[in-house]
Amino acid sequence: MGTLLHFKNIYLAAFENCKPELAVILLKIYSFFCVAMLAMAMYAFAYRAFTGFRF
Repeated sequence: MGTLLHFKNIYLAAFENCKPELAVILLKIYSFFCVAMLAMAMYAFAYRAFTGFRF
């Protein structure tokens, strides 16, 4: 759990006092998009690995 809090602190510190505000909003949206894409890729890999898909 400490690792997640550390990543959260790094994420929040990256956007402190960052201008322009529109760029900050776009970067936050993009970072959540990247996390979602990574999660879907890991899910697809795990699904194929556990259902016997031949790579």
